Amino acid sequence: MTSFALILFAALFFDGLIVRTKSVCSGRKGPGVFQPLKDVARLMRKGAVYSPTTGWVFKAAPIVQAASVVMACAVIPLGEYGALLSFRGDFVFFAYVLALGKFFGIVGALDTGSSFEGMGAAREALYSMLAEPAFFMVVGSLSLLTGFVSFADILPAIHLSGAMSCAIAVVAAGVLLVLELIENSRLPVDDPKTHLELTMVHEVMILDNSGFDLGLILAAGYLKFAMYAALIANLFVGSVPDAWDVPAFLAVQAASAVSIGVVESFMARARMNHNPQFIFALTSVALLLVFGVLLAVGNFR
Repeated sequence: MTSFALILFAALFFDGLIVRTKSVCSGRKGPGVFQPLKDVARLMRKGAVYSPTTGWVFKAAPIVQAASVVMACAVIPLGEYGALLSFRGDFVFFAYVLALGKFFGIVGALDTGSSFEGMGAAREALYSMLAEPAFFMVVGSLSLLTGFVSFADILPAIHLSGAMSCAIAVVAAGVLLVLELIENSRLPVDDPKTHLELTMVHEVMILDNSGFDLGLILAAGYLKFAMYAALIANLFVGSVPDAWDVPAFLAVQAASAVSIGVVESFMARARMNHNPQFIFALTSVALLLVFGVLLAVGNFR
């Protein structure tokens, strides 16, 4: 329960810290850290407006998206603090409960009958499909390294005791950080601030959402940020004393948010036809991680 509560707490300031970092990098005062939460609260006080062309799928999609992210967060532990839910193969559940939310988001966009939203849905489906192998390679390599098949056992068993284990943790953290950008539709794959429909991905999918529904979608995105950062934190928390688990977790969350803010401040959006190549390159790096783990396991036997 502690790990779940910490992820929820980190989600409160994650996106705001990204915005503040971008403001500092561009020399602007910018909004406060909690401005994104104020925007969500404002939206949730409003009623949603539905087009007569939409059906129950469009109305249910934001709820399923938010619920899927909450369920995924429930299987992530933190050091000595176990996960809210834990069972063998829970990392498969993690991946596919997120895929369920993504699926409902895609079909909800298609349910509007808008060609623009259908275009964005097709792009989001493609990018998620291409990114999935990288995630399973990372988790599979960590499972092979530790000998366990559950997040609750894999993540606490990771200890940075040598150069090889440190290299594996750093590469895995880098892959997860880029996956965090892809799954949250951020630069260089997508730009949440763009207003040109022909180059939009996620933002064009939620053009018809308003009020409470839009607030749910935004809140789920903030929680997803903290969720991936929690996976990164678990790569390093096992190597610090138990009393430092929570400070280390919060430090990694803050470092992840600042890193994303810096990336978005100094990196341009990639051309649309280059995005699949970028995601394939990430899968290649994850494959190198698998080879590194195979080498480490062979050396330790």
